Amino acid sequence: MTLPTYDQLPINPKYPKGTAWGVWGEDDNLGTLNHLTAERVANAAKCIKTGKRFPLNWCLEFPNPTFFKRETLEHHIKELHGGVYFDDYYDNFNTQTSSQWDGLRHFSHTPAKKFYNGITPDNIRQGTPTTNDRLGIQYVAEVGIVGRAVLLDYGRWAEVHNPSFDPFDRYEITMDELEKVIKYQNVTIEIGDILLLRTGWTARFEKGGPDIKGLSEADFPDCAGVKACEETYRWFWDHHIAAVATDAIPVEALPLNMDDCCHSVFIGGFGMMLGELFYLEKLAADSFEDKVYEYFFSSAPLNKKGGIASPPNAICIK
Repeated sequence: MTLPTYDQLPINPKYPKGTAWGVWGEDDNLGTLNHLTAERVANAAKCIKTGKRFPLNWCLEFPNPTFFKRETLEHHIKELHGGVYFDDYYDNFNTQTSSQWDGLRHFSHTPAKKFYNGITPDNIRQGTPTTNDRLGIQYVAEVGIVGRAVLLDYGRWAEVHNPSFDPFDRYEITMDELEKVIKYQNVTIEIGDILLLRTGWTARFEKGGPDIKGLSEADFPDCAGVKACEETYRWFWDHHIAAVATDAIPVEALPLNMDDCCHSVFIGGFGMMLGELFYLEKLAADSFEDKVYEYFFSSAPLNKKGGIASPPNAICIK
């Protein structure tokens, strides 16, 4: 399949400018995950050399306090038959509190006020005559997110080349900087890669400090991430990235402009899932030691019909 370039989008003038609607068909529910063909998954398995495994889920209790006024998870253990066995359950479980995939129902293409491939809010809103399960997370769960992942450790690169960088600041990472990280790490980006971007945010959060409470209380706390602009949108589309995940609150710098942001263009426009609050510290530390930044990646989201988001249940294998 020959894909259009970013500058050739949309493929039909009836679609909004810069969107990939219809590229994989109007009935498509996977978006850029279509890059993860069987052949690419098989090739990704060649990344496994040592068998080292690196789970990427942060603790379900983190971050605490939570962001965006989401409730705090409560874990309950239920004793049965006098301690012969136990069950457990959760209250206030929100799929977007800790490590998460933002699915294609999460964010619309804001200029069009529609979601990927033209899905309307009423298709998602519960209890309407046009409610359906289009773009639900179950479509991803049925195939999984499996392929080659590449880590771009911006945080460690910045220690040398941008020492004033603080992931708690609103800093916009440019594509020129990402290209420098790619060169610094001596890695390549291939079609269908799952891109992992480390800023050092989770490590900074785990250290604690007086600024943590202020972050959680803000509607949109300051946070480093990629710069939301045409250059970024073009770079991600033309590199044919399957999905992108970061260790920060969002993939893009916060606060964001709702009318022109990566959430709108990536999720609503391209059909590209965004991963947030992935735990990348152990993976990044090991890769800094052996200089290997490519991995076999596997993620199994929740199989929930009509679901908006999911914990990633992700792991990288070297």
